[in-house]
Amino acid sequence: MRQILTLAALAFLATPAFAQEAQPAVPPADAAPVPLAVTQVPSNPPMTGPRLLISTSMGDITLQLDAVRAPKSVANVLRYVKKKHYDGTVWYRVAKGFVIQMGSWDAAGKGRGVDPAPVPLEANNGLSNLRGTVALGREEAPDTAKAEFYINLVDNTRLDHKADDPGNSTGYAVFGQVTSGMEVVDAIGQVPTGDNGPMPGQAPITPIVVTKVSLLK
Repeated sequence: MRQILTLAALAFLATPAFAQEAQPAVPPADAAPVPLAVTQVPSNPPMTGPRLLISTSMGDITLQLDAVRAPKSVANVLRYVKKKHYDGTVWYRVAKGFVIQMGSWDAAGKGRGVDPAPVPLEANNGLSNLRGTVALGREEAPDTAKAEFYINLVDNTRLDHKADDPGNSTGYAVFGQVTSGMEVVDAIGQVPTGDNGPMPGQAPITPIVVTKVSLLK
C-alpha cells in the first residue's frame, strides 16, 4: 500500500498546477536541525548462567542459558541433560519462518519418556521470544513444560508473556540464547519436511540427529 501511495503522489506532483503551488520553503540559516527518528531494535538483556553445546548431524549449536531470569526453566533442562535424555533424539519440528523444536522424539518418530514433574511457567521474566532465543514448549495449560524446547527463527514476540497478565499464565518462557551456530539453526529451518513426527508436515524428511547435548564449563 505504501508503494502505491508513493506512486500516486509522484503522479500528482508532476501536474503543472501543483508544481506552481508547492514550492518548498527554505529554512533560515540559523534554524535548528530536525532530529532523525530513531528506530528501537528489540533486544534482550545479557544472559548469565551455564552454556550448552548441542551437537547435531548438521553442525554444532551453543546456547547461553539465563539462570537468573529463568532459574526453574534452566534447572529443568539441565536435569534432562544430565540424564542424557536428549542424546540420540532429533529436531522433530521445523516450522519454516517460525521455530525449530527438539526434546523427546527419535528418528523413528517414537517418543521418549519424560519426568512426570512439569516446570512452572516463567514467561514473565523480562525476556522476549526474539530471533535466536530458546524457550520451553508447553501444552495449553501454563505449568506443563517438560523436556521440549524450541529456537526462534525470527522475532516471535506474540509468544511473549502478555502485558495484561499479572502472573505467569500466558506466553512461553525464554531461558537462553544461541551464541554460536545460528547458521546451523537457519540451515535446519530450511530442510524439506514431511509427516514422520508428532506434528504432521513439520518433521524433517532426512532426520537431523541430536547426537549429544553437553554442559560447557
